Amino acid sequence: MLVAIALAVLFSLGCALIRAYLGPTLFDRLLAVNVVGSLTVLLIALLGFIVGRPEFIDIAIVYALLNYIGVVAVLRFFESGRFGASRRRGEEEPP
Repeated sequence: MLVAIALAVLFSLGCALIRAYLGPTLFDRLLAVNVVGSLTVLLIALLGFIVGRPEFIDIAIVYALLNYIGVVAVLRFFESGRFGASRRRGEEEPP
């Protein structure tokens, strides 16, 4: 049963990778990459359960946090055009 679940997750991962490659817009690709990260977390946790290693759950949690931080950073870059110091909404960008 667990092997069937792992195969379904791998199939979904493949579909998300295809969507990331073929996505018509940048935000479609970003969403697909986020799905790939989430499915990778699920696959790591499932693999840890299959082999009986609870340490994999910790690795999956750290990977999920890194995935979240990466997506927020990329979205912030697309919103403001830079990764540097934040500015308030409505405030003009210095020349």
